[in-house]
Amino acid sequence: MSRNNPEKVEGIVLIPRPSRDYLNERQRVAYKSHRRKLLKWLARQGKNPDALEGYAHHTTKNYASIIDRFLREMWSRDRYTLDVDHDDAEDYLRSLLLADDEYSKTHLHNTKLALLAYFRFQGNEWEPDITISSSSGVSQPRDFLSDEERTALREAALEYGTVPAYAALEPEERTKWKRFLARRYGKPTSEVSRNDWDRANGFKYPSIIHTALDAGLRPIEVGRARTYWVDVENATLRIPEAESSKNEDNWTVSLRRETTEYLARWLEEREMYEKYEDSDRLWLTRHSNPYSASSLRYVLDAVCDLAEIERDISWYAIRHSTGTYMAREEGLAAAQSQLRHRSIKTTAKYDQAPVEDRRDALDRMG
Repeated sequence: MSRNNPEKVEGIVLIPRPSRDYLNERQRVAYKSHRRKLLKWLARQGKNPDALEGYAHHTTKNYASIIDRFLREMWSRDRYTLDVDHDDAEDYLRSLLLADDEYSKTHLHNTKLALLAYFRFQGNEWEPDITISSSSGVSQPRDFLSDEERTALREAALEYGTVPAYAALEPEERTKWKRFLARRYGKPTSEVSRNDWDRANGFKYPSIIHTALDAGLRPIEVGRARTYWVDVENATLRIPEAESSKNEDNWTVSLRRETTEYLARWLEEREMYEKYEDSDRLWLTRHSNPYSASSLRYVLDAVCDLAEIERDISWYAIRHSTGTYMAREEGLAAAQSQLRHRSIKTTAKYDQAPVEDRRDALDRMG
């Protein structure tokens, strides 16, 4: 196809000229296949995939252009790849926000919506921490958890989903809780047993929340996590290159001893559940599916309620606070390893002293 008559899909240029000029012939072939699928998806089901409702033509064209610019920016930072993740999108949005009012609020808002659509296309839903509104302006991310909030989440995770001790209940109360567990596990009340009681007070949720707080797990990594990642003896997660979110390197991530204890108890407990018999997934939902951004959102909201954290907190707020505190305590190199970043430039955004630390520094200065 000549440059003067570029190939189109859904009436939209398949590969815009700046990207065509950037890529070699092999990369163009790969990108062309990717773009063809993307353009068809945006036009035919992107707006509401379940209802097979696509975006209007002008929206499809606009989003496709935004996504192309985003990917091209990622290539300029490193190399050609289609393996981009939520951190890349967060970094890109922040770079636009810091561009000295070069971009309108509408453009920033549409960029966020286009990237949200792109991750839906990939089957990897994104919960951005940056709030951008076309009408009310832009606010910086609410992505920092204080020490007190992190502690509150750890404590609330130990309470979430628990039920009173079986032996401590009177018969009438025990019947009420049996009905509750029957609804939770989708079984008749008559079939609720002491094992279900133990299951309700198990270590699944503490292991998820505490591991996320230590390792800054992305939602997709919670879904991908395997039992063999857990090294109890050395208190680490060992994530193989083929299963890391970037497919870039093997990662060894440190864990607190307390977290490792919860993981060890969960590994023992999960052996009792039939749905794990043919799976090495570390965690599955009650419906036997890997965790997704939406199912983790439900868990986090419930734990935040127990922790009496009233502001809205996303899953990525956990990750960002882990990076910030690790950078503060041990430096950027340690934060880079803990968060599994390819580039130290990505980690640099966590090199921010919290307000209370800066205030203490001023006090010491006199």
